[in-house]
Amino acid sequence: MNAHELIESYVADVAARLPRRQRNDVAFELRSLLNEELQGRAADSGREADPAMALEILQSFGRPADVAARYQPTLTIIDPVDGRPFLRLSTIGLVVIWSVGLLAYLWQPVASGGNIIGALSQWWGRVVVQSLWWPGVLVTSYGLATAARRRRPQAEVWTAKSVDRDQVNRGALSLGVVGIVCGSFALVRPSAILDIFWGGRAAQVATDALTYTEAFRHGAAPWMLALLFLNAPLLAAVVVKGRWSRTLRRLETLHGLVTSAVLTWGVLAGPVFMAPSSDRPMRFAMAVTVVWLLGDMVVRRFRGVRPAPSVAGGYGGTAASDG
Repeated sequence: MNAHELIESYVADVAARLPRRQRNDVAFELRSLLNEELQGRAADSGREADPAMALEILQSFGRPADVAARYQPTLTIIDPVDGRPFLRLSTIGLVVIWSVGLLAYLWQPVASGGNIIGALSQWWGRVVVQSLWWPGVLVTSYGLATAARRRRPQAEVWTAKSVDRDQVNRGALSLGVVGIVCGSFALVRPSAILDIFWGGRAAQVATDALTYTEAFRHGAAPWMLALLFLNAPLLAAVVVKGRWSRTLRRLETLHGLVTSAVLTWGVLAGPVFMAPSSDRPMRFAMAVTVVWLLGDMVVRRFRGVRPAPSVAGGYGGTAASDG
């Protein structure tokens, strides 16, 4: 092949990778550009253009796939601004799925001395491998958000938001306190709920499904109920103040850590309810609560913003005035 045939082959390879509507225009532009480059190189070297010279130019110009990409708009599925949130949510989601799944598959073998290796194998195949749906969902969600953002850029106009994260909605938090108190009394004896609705005529199977085991009643249950009751005065204090103070935040963190420890104890100690049909969902819910409590603490810890003062004593790089 001579020099011009090499250029034609290169141009055809690039054009074949482009949408049909672009091919002719890009091929004409690229052929002209390469021929001018070849003629200029030949003139500078003082010799006729030859295949070796043309091949050197084409190889320095780049792979046909890379050149074709320059003529097309960049396909961005996830905006760069969403890269870190995507990675963070992917990691947190996978850790939650793997942790809850590991707990679900291990607590029975650990409690009964069963086949732990077999349980780990099931966890790997049924939880870890299949958990890849979560990053897929995030990619789809962020991709749709990116498309919507580019279609309607006016919807992304910045608006001011309150930076006071400690202020609370007293009405909503008061309802939460009431819910905690009512839920605490219901958890003292869950089977009493059946008596309220069925007047003591509920089937024995239903009663067993909401009856605690003796081991749970004399183990983690009193501690769990006490911690649930203690949450009410903590939130009531927040309602009275109208905001979270530093002391109340520290008490909340301590309460959350102790609650997570007690819930983990309850999950690993053995059955909660007498009936397996209600025991498994209950222990799963307790495990999810532990993950949620710890995850919430981590998120609040890393999302907090406290601008540090500058060396001169001011904020934001501006020195404080001495007046």
